[in-house]
Amino acid sequence: MRFMIIRKADQQTEAGVMPSEQLLTDMTTYNEEMFKAGVLLAGEGLHPSAKGARVKFGTDGKPLVVDGPFAETKELIAGFTMIQTNSLAEALEWVKRWPASDAPVELEIRQVFEAEEFGAEFTPEMRAVEDQMRAQLEKPKQK
Repeated sequence: MRFMIIRKADQQTEAGVMPSEQLLTDMTTYNEEMFKAGVLLAGEGLHPSAKGARVKFGTDGKPLVVDGPFAETKELIAGFTMIQTNSLAEALEWVKRWPASDAPVELEIRQVFEAEEFGAEFTPEMRAVEDQMRAQLEKPKQK
């Protein structure tokens, strides 16, 4: 099972305050532990919403671009980590080990859908395309 750990934004992250050396050290250690355990898939921090945009689609299907920053900090994401575990309980055990030096912090954990969960609507043809794209994404990039 794949899970996304969502690190919620706060006033500091939205102000573009960079993490302390201690937090960077602690996060590196935490990520390294997950890597060695074989559960870490990815993880990234995000720039503040002032450097982003939202695209909203109305009932007419036309896109409307709204530039950041966005007012509701509690709805924003400052970063994410993708992990793969055998259960939600195991994923929560990893989340509980999040570095204390990031406190106060709010984390959200969400399970990622797997192809088989979409049922018959996700046709064999669609699955083949998805599998082909995933295989290409997993290949090392040529520089």
